[in-house]
Amino acid sequence: MLDYHIHTLPNGIRIVHKQVLHTKIAHSGFILDLGSRDEQPDQLGLAHFWEHMAFKGTAKRKSFHILNRLESVGGELNAYTTKEKLCFYSSVLDKHFEKSFELLTDITFHSIFPEKEIEKERGVILEEMAMYLDTPEEAIVDEFDNVVFDNHPLGNNILGTKESVSGFKKDDFQRFIKDNLSTEALVFCSVSNLPFEKVVKLAEKYLADIPTISKPRQRVAFENYTPKAVTFEKPISQAHCVIGCPAYALNDDRRIPFFMLVNLLGGPGMNSRLNLAVREKHGLVYTIDANYATYIDTGLLSIYFGTEKKQLKRTTSLVLKELKKLREKQLGSLQLHTAKEQLMGQLAMAEESNMGLMMMMGKSILDQGHIDTLNEIFDQIKNTTAQDLIDIANDVLREEKLSFLNYVPVNG
Repeated sequence: MLDYHIHTLPNGIRIVHKQVLHTKIAHSGFILDLGSRDEQPDQLGLAHFWEHMAFKGTAKRKSFHILNRLESVGGELNAYTTKEKLCFYSSVLDKHFEKSFELLTDITFHSIFPEKEIEKERGVILEEMAMYLDTPEEAIVDEFDNVVFDNHPLGNNILGTKESVSGFKKDDFQRFIKDNLSTEALVFCSVSNLPFEKVVKLAEKYLADIPTISKPRQRVAFENYTPKAVTFEKPISQAHCVIGCPAYALNDDRRIPFFMLVNLLGGPGMNSRLNLAVREKHGLVYTIDANYATYIDTGLLSIYFGTEKKQLKRTTSLVLKELKKLREKQLGSLQLHTAKEQLMGQLAMAEESNMGLMMMMGKSILDQGHIDTLNEIFDQIKNTTAQDLIDIANDVLREEKLSFLNYVPVNG
């Protein structure tokens, strides 16, 4: 069972903590309900750029002092940006937890965005873009977002564009934070051996001076999906393909059953249907997988593979054949039992990671207002029927709903 505690400060910041007695490592972080989908057209990539700039100077620290603060005691300090979240987090020995809490508070709320550092980091991000564009298996997955979501903010690349990143100034960051940061829409989450009372005491010490900031926000919902088939020629040696379509939103009751269906189709197990049919039986790919991303108002199914250009059509046909099987052939009782056991085992192993658990707790509180226990999720899996899965397959996996994005070699 997931035993966790929540405390809300007067300024609206929620503290979420789980005590794990057998660990010496304290994982913690601020998760903000703020991401790339919240950017305006002239702000593309700004949330991700802020993630970088948080380490480049605060009112009382220069970049070196931020980077050295936890590294010098064997800890780690990091951050990430997604379509809907921005996170600053750390891992340290438990005796350094207060040090990490204070530093995370400093970089989250007191960054000053020095102009010189903006110029340096701009170059770093442009190099990050170049590196990503040189990795077609990553670039195609991100570009598929644009194919499906088109001109909606969910279709924008988290990194932004070369043009947008090249133009950001100090006041752009300050305006973005002023317009979007809300103390009611951020969470401090932690997993460590410390008692909850200790965490709350430190929260009151370091966060009491943060003013209440309330920024009610209504995200623009995605609608009016149109399936597309897009092909680009690239200077690459292998063809890459993504197939998919919109799927169920984060709080849809069909999310867990659909996740089970996607896991059966192309999850991490070597016994996934796509892996067995395309790699093991025909030897057409090295990697083939299916993923399901959820957002507050929609979701996204994406199936990725890379193959020889001459095998692209055949491989695509094999994928569509497996989707047709899921639509037309109901799982037998043994197949259904195996699919449930596999997913429950994978979820249980994922919860073994205290870092992952810490982040999951924070995101769940922001998105749902509560945290489902593993047993509650297991109950949803156990209650899923073969008819549920075939109904969902016929709702989402219809061929006429699918979009296709192909990268093919320029020659040969």
